[in-house]
Amino acid sequence: MKTTQDFQKERLSAGQKVGVINLGCARNLVDAQMMLGRLKKNGHRIVQAADAQTVIVNTCSFIEEARKESIDTILDLIELKKEGKIKKVIVAGCLAQRYGRDLAQEFPDVDAFVGTPTLSRDNMPPQLQLTPKHFAYVKICESCFNACSFCAIPKIKGKFISRTIESIVKEVRELDAQGVKEINIIGQDITAYGMDVYRQKSLARLLKELVKAVKNVEWIRLLYAFPSHVTDELIEVIAREPRICKYIDMPLQHISDHILSEQNRNITTQQTIELIRKIRKAMPQGFVRTTFITGLPGETNEDFEQLRGFIKNSRFERVGVFVYSKEEGTAAADMNGQVPEKTKKARLDTLMKDQQAISAEIQQSFVGRTLKVLIEEEEKNGSPIKTFGDDMSGHNYIGRSEYDAPDVDGVVYVRSKKSLKAGDFVQVMITDAYEYDLSGIAE
Repeated sequence: MKTTQDFQKERLSAGQKVGVINLGCARNLVDAQMMLGRLKKNGHRIVQAADAQTVIVNTCSFIEEARKESIDTILDLIELKKEGKIKKVIVAGCLAQRYGRDLAQEFPDVDAFVGTPTLSRDNMPPQLQLTPKHFAYVKICESCFNACSFCAIPKIKGKFISRTIESIVKEVRELDAQGVKEINIIGQDITAYGMDVYRQKSLARLLKELVKAVKNVEWIRLLYAFPSHVTDELIEVIAREPRICKYIDMPLQHISDHILSEQNRNITTQQTIELIRKIRKAMPQGFVRTTFITGLPGETNEDFEQLRGFIKNSRFERVGVFVYSKEEGTAAADMNGQVPEKTKKARLDTLMKDQQAISAEIQQSFVGRTLKVLIEEEEKNGSPIKTFGDDMSGHNYIGRSEYDAPDVDGVVYVRSKKSLKAGDFVQVMITDAYEYDLSGIAE
């Protein structure tokens, strides 16, 4: 499989206008930033995809829905090439990494399939930031230390690798010097960070170093924590350090011992319950975002009802539910007892309906409270939620609290008498709550 560097040396003339369409998660976004950083360093002009001569589509292949989106985007770009609106199409990312040879035969009009960039342990390649200036994603590891039966990530990404603490601190210091206010720590399995390079779980140690290294950064957020790797020390560091958001994205995937074993999650029902208890005790005001998979082969009605009861009793602040997707080459794909699609969808709908009621109650609890909010942008057309009383003077903004990850969770609609800008922090008195969003007045 060729790399982006190989392709640019062979086929892109200097000064070519290159754009990227990024699909999938924030980890993919960092990969796209690495690709564009290298291209820019080698003299290529980086532009919006609509203005590009060469378009790179950075694909995702985590589940069937993601693959379909990737294929549809490739087909759209091929059509633009045939119409003469673009000259070259490059397919990068997870789909190309996994199915590049097959795709090359199926789509001969694509100029190259280049796979995914390689994460270096010591040196992060130059990146061209695709996020707003006030927040950034920092990838600390690649692939996953576990081998869940339903997941193809280790087959796509290869061996788990952690960057060194020195490399990460250097990158974060540079972002801090640029005025970045929020750092989102990402990786498929951040709580396994360091188990390869340091032979022990080292996320807590890394966070201590990052907190000491920053001046402008006020929020450090943790995304994608594998539950069986969460340590007591990590919980204590998150709870103690004011710069670390009291928010942890920790996919639990199920609660039934039967299904957890079939998923190869290396955690039990009781261990999961105890972990949640520890987090709640250490951070009474903290938020847990989690995801669950329903419909794994062999999931019985009893397993499902146990999951349903767990979600109701745990009252998680943020929940996503996915139906099991049969992934080629995974252990679960060959399991007996595949659950009918209709049943999987019905179970998903039930769980999300239950969670909506919980979410509405949690959101309502914010009314009358004051939250620290990071301003994202001005809402120039007026707030879509008209709940600021009779006084319509001032400015409308969209922001996020520490409980809202970028592009994943809800937002806070803010009315302010004074002018604000993206990256400003303000105290906001919450006046109204909705299913996912809040609104309030800046103090």
